[in-house]
Amino acid sequence: MSSSTSVESVLERARFDAHGLLPAVIQQHDSREVLMLGWMDAEALRRTLTQGRVTFWSRSRQEYWRKGDTSGHVQHVRAAALDCDGDTLLVQVEQTGVACHTGARSCFDVDPLDPVTDAAA
Repeated sequence: MSSSTSVESVLERARFDAHGLLPAVIQQHDSREVLMLGWMDAEALRRTLTQGRVTFWSRSRQEYWRKGDTSGHVQHVRAAALDCDGDTLLVQVEQTGVACHTGARSCFDVDPLDPVTDAAA
């Protein structure tokens, strides 16, 4: 965290939902590949910003989990930013191994869709 931005000021700016959670988009820092989406409460966000490893709140298990503690597929924080509304977090990471629990590099590799595209664009 830079000296001009304290963790407490980030927590004050963050807009958590009615369940006290904030969506966190996880992106590979150098390729910009979107790896996954997780959820953070204030404590998970605090841990992510101060410990250098991404920590999530598991909605299903109702507990904190740090990516890679059991799998070895670690996410080292390289940068983080709140969006303009403060209701979504972008965390840029150095991903070790795969990000998805299915074994895919990205959670978005698992079920690609075939949307109609605007040919005029």
